[in-house]
Amino acid sequence: MELPILSRLREDIHCVFARDPAARSSWEVLTCYPGFHALQFHRCTHWLWTRRIRWLARWISHWGRWLTGVEIHPGATIGHRVFIDHGMGVVIGETAEIGDDCTLYHGVTLGGTSWNKGKRHPTLAPGVVIGAGAKVLGPITIGEGAKIGSNAVVVRDVPPGATAVGIPARIIMGEQDQAREAKAEKMGFSAYALTRGENDPVSQAIHGLLDHAVSTDRRIEQLLQLLERAGVAVGDEAATADRFDPNYLGKIVD
Repeated sequence: MELPILSRLREDIHCVFARDPAARSSWEVLTCYPGFHALQFHRCTHWLWTRRIRWLARWISHWGRWLTGVEIHPGATIGHRVFIDHGMGVVIGETAEIGDDCTLYHGVTLGGTSWNKGKRHPTLAPGVVIGAGAKVLGPITIGEGAKIGSNAVVVRDVPPGATAVGIPARIIMGEQDQAREAKAEKMGFSAYALTRGENDPVSQAIHGLLDHAVSTDRRIEQLLQLLERAGVAVGDEAATADRFDPNYLGKIVD
């Protein structure tokens, strides 16, 4: 029968192979993956922390931070098959809770917004993915299977399966949001980090332009289909014309 510690170690190694195509061998994971090393340090320090051997837990955690670039407070609760990719700059606070099968990229912060005692860090449900540089702050809950975009700043709960992007983060769930993002990407311009929730005239203007672009494209496509059905030849230029200047839009938000 395999010991629990060896079982968790094997599970952590398989988790890396499942989510990082760059991994080539178990020996490479054991020796060259700082996120993997940080989790092993945390298993040790969390065991000490829960048994109230707290100075030693903090001291070992401090050395783990120095060696890996990942700071995980010994009090944090971390589930099975969690993957910290690259790892550098990741900070996980004392009352953070991370469910099974979550993925964190470099520069992620699971931080607090208060100096009060008690629960002050986020809770991640199973299967959450947090992009590089994202900050998830406060005693909020990120729902199962949710995704947090790179560099997003999340200060409110995120529903299960939703995607949060921007500063402050907004939830992309509806068809209109998805269509807007697709149009922005097509034009070479990102609406990333813009939110309707703020009284920012630039944000509102750009969202309006993108909504108008999506609506106009839909009407043009319908007109072109009607013309083709009527036997009117439509040249490639008319079919692919796009009057928006992405460079101009980019300058608006610089």
